[in-house]
Amino acid sequence: MIRVGVIGVGTVGRSVVKILEENAAIITARAGDAIIVKRGVVRNLEKVRDLGIELSQNPDDIINDPEIDIVVELMGGVDEPFRILKSALANGKSVVTANKALLAYHRYELQEIAGDIPFEFEASVAGGIPIISALREGLSANHILSIMGIMNGTCNYMLTKMMNEGIDFDSILAEAQALGYAEADPTFDIGGFDAAHKLLILASIAYGIDAKPEEILIEGIEGVTQADIAFAKEFGYTIKLLGIAKRDGMEVELRVHAALVKQDAMIGKIDGVMNGISVVGDRVGETLYYGPGAGGDATASAVVANIIDIVRSGKRSPMLGFNHPLEEGLTLKDSGNIRSKYYLRLRISDKPGMLAQITQLFADHTISVETMLQRPYEAQCAHLLFSTHEALESDVCAMIKNLELLDAVLEKPFMIRII
Repeated sequence: MIRVGVIGVGTVGRSVVKILEENAAIITARAGDAIIVKRGVVRNLEKVRDLGIELSQNPDDIINDPEIDIVVELMGGVDEPFRILKSALANGKSVVTANKALLAYHRYELQEIAGDIPFEFEASVAGGIPIISALREGLSANHILSIMGIMNGTCNYMLTKMMNEGIDFDSILAEAQALGYAEADPTFDIGGFDAAHKLLILASIAYGIDAKPEEILIEGIEGVTQADIAFAKEFGYTIKLLGIAKRDGMEVELRVHAALVKQDAMIGKIDGVMNGISVVGDRVGETLYYGPGAGGDATASAVVANIIDIVRSGKRSPMLGFNHPLEEGLTLKDSGNIRSKYYLRLRISDKPGMLAQITQLFADHTISVETMLQRPYEAQCAHLLFSTHEALESDVCAMIKNLELLDAVLEKPFMIRII
């Protein structure tokens, strides 16, 4: 019999306990041994949980219990979980975690500490979608050319409603909070940080890149308005928050931002709270992984699958899927050297000569305009909406800074990259 300790018996933790109990027969058949939860750790013992397991508030009760074989960490955060899992590994216990923030900062350290001890983390990216197994195992014969995905269900839900129902950003954010899709402080989701943590984990498996969140381009969806939605629709696009990892020679670009995506693209068709990740391998071509990216049961499904894998196959190492550098010399591309097409929205004073000044700045920064629309906004004020041909990120950012200096430009220009 295999005994499990769950640190963090919240929404996902409760689902893990219930799945192991309610699906015990099929899990035992697949794992080859019975699996039970012996103990859980919670913040508040007063809260009624009725799970039939022993509960405490001290993670050391699990870490130091010689009968517990597998530690499941679902508490969230970075520093305290890192300390706890280091101690668990030092005690020879296998680990399963869903903690993307922890792995965004400490994945390589944890791999080194774990050594031959199983350390699994499927639930840290895209909930119930087995994307980590796909990269680490199913696509292991391939050079990964690119990863592009919708990795945050909250943002995808909000953008889908804005596209389909014409709802403004503030209203749909309030609705998402009321439904429990967004937190009271939604910055982690709508600012792109949640998706960035997930992208960094996938990029490590695909490329062996050891980058931290502070080193990559991260933007959210806070600035998207119905003016941007209208432009997208007019030219056959939808707007998605994407995590993108792409190899370019010996460099890997990593970025998270809102993007205009063609409506008929596979990624463009993924709506609501669902996640979808496209992976392109040099041998297999494009593969797409789709499913629920969050929620108690979906995330717990991935956690339990990792537990079963550990029980069934024993030691599985290394954690990220490789012992040696995948390819010597791969480096992180500076975000200023990224090339893309761009969409820009400007709110300007509607006066003669303003358009000439603005288009001259495009020319001065060697940026070619593909399309331009002018839409009335209010008295003596208009929106100018541009899309460009492919340009260098640093040139576009420099032009935007110069646009801000023009008296005719009434607010900071808003930019979305075009895929």
